[in-house]
Amino acid sequence: MLSQGPIEDRMEIRELIDSYNDAVMRFDAEAWASNWAEDGVWHLPGAGDVAGREAIVTVWKGAMSAFSFVGFFASAGPIVVKGDSAEGTWYQQEFLHQKDGVKRSVTGRYQDEYVKQDGRWYFKKRVYEVLNAEVTEAS
Repeated sequence: MLSQGPIEDRMEIRELIDSYNDAVMRFDAEAWASNWAEDGVWHLPGAGDVAGREAIVTVWKGAMSAFSFVGFFASAGPIVVKGDSAEGTWYQQEFLHQKDGVKRSVTGRYQDEYVKQDGRWYFKKRVYEVLNAEVTEAS
């Protein structure tokens, strides 16, 4: 499938992804939270749906507390914009260094839904799937 819809909106969604990834790498919860709609939903393997920005950020802070370093990089799949809503696919490469010395390399996929509110795009729903994971135990 090819991306569809106004190029300006697709670029703004790409900037949303960049903002999200930058906040992850900086461990910046406030910046990360600003990318979510108030009623957003984050679906994680093994955890199911986490609903609402406040709950999403609480889960994210708990997960991030285990890491001393996170490298978080996205590669775009199609982005389809229809008015003030859109869908997109992103392939994510994660390099996770846990505080206990364990290192993880994870490749995953996000299936996203976006909403445009007051001229800005937000995540309405992110569904994450792990495609591959490798673990290096602490030495």
